[in-house]
Amino acid sequence: MLMLFLIIPIFLFALIAIYFASIYNRLVSLKNSVAATWHQIDVQLTKRADLVGNLVEAVRGYASHEKAVLEDVTAARASVSRSKGAGELSSASAGLDAALSRLFAVVENYPNLKANENFLSLQGQLTEIENNLAAARQQYNETVRRYNITCEKFPANAFAASFGFAPKDYFESPPSKAEPPKVNFN
Repeated sequence: MLMLFLIIPIFLFALIAIYFASIYNRLVSLKNSVAATWHQIDVQLTKRADLVGNLVEAVRGYASHEKAVLEDVTAARASVSRSKGAGELSSASAGLDAALSRLFAVVENYPNLKANENFLSLQGQLTEIENNLAAARQQYNETVRRYNITCEKFPANAFAASFGFAPKDYFESPPSKAEPPKVNFN
């Protein structure tokens, strides 16, 4: 009988420990998923920044007197490269999007450039990267949503913060970015 009184508390303690360990492991898994999806955004932004450099060089030969626009695109590209965190990167990315919109507006004045094979190839690659970037942002935000919900639900919320599991920021587009820029190459 005495043995039963010792076994039951030990068994209950073991069950509780296993339960909390599984919650902790779930938080670790989600935190790492957030980091992994964030790196996918970073990969796409790096590809885009590299492509934008090539795009600027292609335009530079045709539109050398449009120096201010080319400098804005280059500065915005550098800002994306230096950004840290979802909020800062969202803002820098929006700046690059605006600069690219101005660049494509300039391109409208150069029919030979619009027909240039190199430019058309870069344009197609940029479109593909933008689509991949949109998918990566969506996946990141979904992963952040699952992670934040887990951190906020009971019983994980009782100890998540004490183990360093803080809510993550979403990758948000500024309100002015709700509509994609209109680019017409015809």
